[in-house]
Amino acid sequence: MSLRKGLVLVVDDDRHILRMMHIILETEGYQVLTAADGKTALEILDTQRPELVLLDVRMPGIDGYTVCRQIRAFSQVPIIMITAKAEVEEKANGLDAGADDYITKPFSVQELTARIKAVLRRTRSWDERTEPVFRSGDLVIDFAQHTVTLGGEEIVLSATEHRLLYYLARHAGQVITPDQILEMVWGEQHIGEHHTLRVNIARLRQKLGDDPKKPKFIATRVGMGYEFPKNLMGSVSQASPVGK
Repeated sequence: MSLRKGLVLVVDDDRHILRMMHIILETEGYQVLTAADGKTALEILDTQRPELVLLDVRMPGIDGYTVCRQIRAFSQVPIIMITAKAEVEEKANGLDAGADDYITKPFSVQELTARIKAVLRRTRSWDERTEPVFRSGDLVIDFAQHTVTLGGEEIVLSATEHRLLYYLARHAGQVITPDQILEMVWGEQHIGEHHTLRVNIARLRQKLGDDPKKPKFIATRVGMGYEFPKNLMGSVSQASPVGK
């Protein structure tokens, strides 16, 4: 008998795909919930706490992007968007809505299960760490509690944005290349997808009120990568050594 790995919610209006994915995931040892539309998915999330959501983009009524944004208003559950196209714009839209990853139809069983395992592995490994509280002026980053406040007001970040901010802050004073960030935050299969990183950097800057021309937190080093200024570390509480 296979070991039960956790609860996954699959959302797709194509009942054939829904049934197929249900069988695949159960065979892999996951517990599975299904929803044929966005409204039902949101109702399920009111009472259930899945470890991951597989969310189709093209659905009647409430589309996947809207459902993703609504989920992000109350939950940081990892979300993998299922798209019918491979265009960069559609992938970027999913990530901009708060998704952690995406997979393009048609996909193989091996690709689906690999993406799920990668997202869950990253989420669990980041969640299991007890991190210090980083402070810089009125910015407070508490990674143990998954909260970021600016001027006493909490900033709502997606799970991916938390990991991105964490990685940059823990390496404050170091220039990190785009591929290093992509590998650590999204996984090695995303190395080279620099547009994905730019979308998330832009969204994170906007939420932090950071001007890219005169950055206070996230600086672009042209031709090299990104840097969280080292002056952040001057007021860190209980910080671990950088890069440890």
